[in-house]
Amino acid sequence: MDELPIGRRVAYWRKRRKLSQQVFADRLGKSKSWVDKVERGVRRLDKFSVVHEIADVLQLDAQILLGNGSERRPENLNGVDQVEVEEIRAALERYDQITAFFYAPPEPPPLSELRKAVTHAWLSYQHASYGMLARTLPRLLREAQAADIAYSDGPHAREVAHLLGQVYQISSAMLRKLGEHELSRIAADRSVLVSQRTGDEMLAGVAKTRVAMALLSLGRARPALEMTLNVANRLAPGTNGGDSSPERLSVFGNLLLQASLTAARMGDSATVRDLLGSAQEAATALAGDHNHYRTSFGPTNVQLYRAAAAFELGEGRAAVQVHERLDLDGFNALLPERRAQHYLTQARARALIGDIDAAGEMLLEADRLAPSEIRCRPFAHEVLSDLLRRTRGTPSAALAELAAHLSVGV
Repeated sequence: MDELPIGRRVAYWRKRRKLSQQVFADRLGKSKSWVDKVERGVRRLDKFSVVHEIADVLQLDAQILLGNGSERRPENLNGVDQVEVEEIRAALERYDQITAFFYAPPEPPPLSELRKAVTHAWLSYQHASYGMLARTLPRLLREAQAADIAYSDGPHAREVAHLLGQVYQISSAMLRKLGEHELSRIAADRSVLVSQRTGDEMLAGVAKTRVAMALLSLGRARPALEMTLNVANRLAPGTNGGDSSPERLSVFGNLLLQASLTAARMGDSATVRDLLGSAQEAATALAGDHNHYRTSFGPTNVQLYRAAAAFELGEGRAAVQVHERLDLDGFNALLPERRAQHYLTQARARALIGDIDAAGEMLLEADRLAPSEIRCRPFAHEVLSDLLRRTRGTPSAALAELAAHLSVGV
């Protein structure tokens, strides 16, 4: 879109925001005729102050309107529009806390609306609705940031910081799915900083898990493992007066699971066994699968990580055997994102042992359950491409159709 005149970009974003020319003009304090002339290129936008006013109304970064390379890939990015990724990037790069010293901060949404929006964002993520989430995250980031400034000195300061910390966590989790690992790490770092203001050590613990996951995706397994184990030791039930509440057990267990996956990536099978054993103990004490702090922690999730760790250790058959012994009731009760991620792991495990047909079926099962988990993830595309390359003869009609839809070749 960089090659388009700025007026055309304004028109494009106005329509994406579902604003009529009249409504857009009213919000700018201009006439409809002025907007029409700008969009047709009859009137030039030669003042940066006006461009920034337009960007604020359209809720996007001014650099996108100016066309300064912010849309590097205007094509659809693996099921999620690259423009939306750049909007998330722009929202993460805002420093409204500093700007507020010089200008009036943006008007924050009512707290009740912000709570609902954060809950909806979590649901979108855990149901693998990444396209919908990508469209809503930029605005949610801006609104949560504005609320954090507006309520910083009042009685709701900690609650708003808690909500903002969650929004950063959601951003980090989804960006990692999209292969934006460095941006995922930045969002996770922001979550840690904000979470420390809430007084909620469980929230901070989960935020540090997000940092560790981003580091692992960036190939930095050693610091990821050290961070995760350090936080897990501090949050262990009974340590430093810590209780054994379901919330603590869930966060502690989730940290152990992430650490086990990291240790497996490093080839440390002994550490993997120890960590999975401790996680199993926490899950047994928790008695059932729960979603405290959005961890989806419990006995079933321990088994899914056991399979994932086995695959990372190169033990594909062991990973398949874990799947075959799963408690189906517990597995089917998990949220779609968690189950689809497991099917993707199983596809890789079956490919590892040479069962390409079964690998394809696992990938298709993930796509049927949560399409975005396959269609929005560059990593899943790589798995699909590998399966196509290793398939003898013609792939199944369903797998070929999926590959054609995603433009994935051998």
